[in-house]
Amino acid sequence: MTNHAKMTLDAIDRKILDALQADARMPNLQLAERVGLSPSPCSRRVRLLEENGVIEGYRPVLDRAAVGLNVTVFAGVKVERHSHENAEAFVAAMLAMPEVVACHLVSGDMDFLVEVVVPDMATYEAVVLRKILALPSLRDVRSNFAMRSYKANGALPI
Repeated sequence: MTNHAKMTLDAIDRKILDALQADARMPNLQLAERVGLSPSPCSRRVRLLEENGVIEGYRPVLDRAAVGLNVTVFAGVKVERHSHENAEAFVAAMLAMPEVVACHLVSGDMDFLVEVVVPDMATYEAVVLRKILALPSLRDVRSNFAMRSYKANGALPI
């Protein structure tokens, strides 16, 4: 995640973001019509949103089951000692694991909430045993399995 100075968003910027979250492949002409601008100013605004880090990138949203990723796990992780070095090492390990699609520092009983996506339980077991539990200063991992997802990869409420 990149830290950028907060850009002030007006109503048109918010309309642009809302429309692009629904369809990032929308042609500029269609986007401009939808938000009430002519194409050139609309294109400039999108470029400014990109340059200021409001729009971090564009990517397709994949159907997990269609690509063989049938198991989603939310793992609560507690580290042994609260230190900057332990947290940084844990985060670096999570960023390096392709199975980890999200990692959040959280408050409460656990230190991190990690979303892991894998094809099956055997793969998750291998990830936990060979990768996550092998990390130094790890104290606890508690896994919660998603039985069904009703809303994933949702648009942000702009």
